[in-house]
Amino acid sequence: MLTTRFVDGAPNWIDVAGPDIDGAAAFYGALFGWRFRSAGPDAGGYGFFQLDGRTVAGGMPAGPGQGPPAWTVYFRSEDARATAEAAEHAHGSVLVPPTDVMGQGHMAVLGDRAGAPFGIWQPGRTSGVDVAGEPGSLCWVELYTPDIAAAAAFYHQVLGLETSGVPFPGGTYTCVNPGGAGDDAMFGGMVPLADAPDEAAGGPHWLPYFEVADTDAVVEQAQRLGGAVRMPATTVAGVGRTARLADPYGARFAVIRSESPQG
Repeated sequence: MLTTRFVDGAPNWIDVAGPDIDGAAAFYGALFGWRFRSAGPDAGGYGFFQLDGRTVAGGMPAGPGQGPPAWTVYFRSEDARATAEAAEHAHGSVLVPPTDVMGQGHMAVLGDRAGAPFGIWQPGRTSGVDVAGEPGSLCWVELYTPDIAAAAAFYHQVLGLETSGVPFPGGTYTCVNPGGAGDDAMFGGMVPLADAPDEAAGGPHWLPYFEVADTDAVVEQAQRLGGAVRMPATTVAGVGRTARLADPYGARFAVIRSESPQG
């Protein structure tokens, strides 16, 4: 279960980058009820999406040459520099080196062995998002990768993550939790790209899931707002009703009404 009781290796921040932060704010505001608050004139356009005054995510403008519009999932680290070095030793890459963020913490963006980008957040004054697992907030993350075993080894070496297989309709699902935290701390899963044709075109990546009260209504609203449906609303027994979407600029995300709401 993803909560704000952050431990090393667990997701503790998330943000979206795209060409039009005002347009993104309008889209996610209408979809989830978020409001965008600028981080100030020295933040380069970065700001915070808030739900009822609590921060659920960040957002920033990204111009040509800064990569396609995308969500980035950040994982908690006590030492961003050491984690970046560990990623390099594990045959990953450092895409954005560890940087102090106005005293709020240190961030880095890394790439795993398959090229999937992910972030690191070393808490300073900001520990992470204010809410998780409730409607309108992050509740799960999934890694789409060509090689589950290689990915599991990489994230164990770099973040100490542990994996376990659970029965799933049609096969086995690989769940992920922080090292030593046990099954109750599961926050995500790993999925072979070969099993998700709609995700394969985006290459290896982490996909955030947001809890919602009504998956079908959110899917319809996303379409009305100019977003795209990449996987229609589908009920997964024992899990909930989920759909995979993209915002009007192409940033991918998923929504779920959990069978047993998280949080």
